[in-house]
Amino acid sequence: MSKVTQISHPLILHKLALIRDKNTGSKDFRELVGEVAMLMAYEVTRDMQLKTVEIDTPICKTKCKMLAGKKVAIVPILRAGLGMVDGMLKLIPAAKVGHIGMYRDEETLQPVEYFCKLPQDIHERDIIVTDPMLATGGSAVDAINALKKRGAKYIRLMCLIGSPEGVRAVQEAHPDVDIYLAQVDEKLNEKGYIVPGLGDAGDRLFGTK
Repeated sequence: MSKVTQISHPLILHKLALIRDKNTGSKDFRELVGEVAMLMAYEVTRDMQLKTVEIDTPICKTKCKMLAGKKVAIVPILRAGLGMVDGMLKLIPAAKVGHIGMYRDEETLQPVEYFCKLPQDIHERDIIVTDPMLATGGSAVDAINALKKRGAKYIRLMCLIGSPEGVRAVQEAHPDVDIYLAQVDEKLNEKGYIVPGLGDAGDRLFGTK
């Protein structure tokens, strides 16, 4: 079964409280989501492989550690996942960015794929799928399905808030995909929204209804 990591750093929890607040406007909401994503990326990338290299400092030669191994791709689930990308790119500026477009059918609550654009070498990259909310888990499961269908092998899922139901859905469908969250909330309501949650992340990011 996949590993679930809850990243409960005090700065993340503080910013998450501001993100949840219904009085936080779109500008601050976007900035906070990006900041939390950057802080979470620090932990998500903790096990990246290193290699030893020799460099010249202004004083002498020395051996240092630098990143080695597979390159990174960040793949946001449109549209809310876009809000997490810029913060992550501040830490991993060389990462390629793919996009998967999913929307939730309001009647069935099932995700529908409408767009997928990925780096050509996606099968060689460490992939971090981003979406602020892991609610029913349907969009995440289908996005990971779409990635695997196109050759992706090394996938992690990074969300701000998840529900127990969403976590279970991803674990059951993709036991090889580790999940990183800032917080796991209480439950889903009858409309499929996380409780207490933060509302519709996409609408709050982009000022839509």
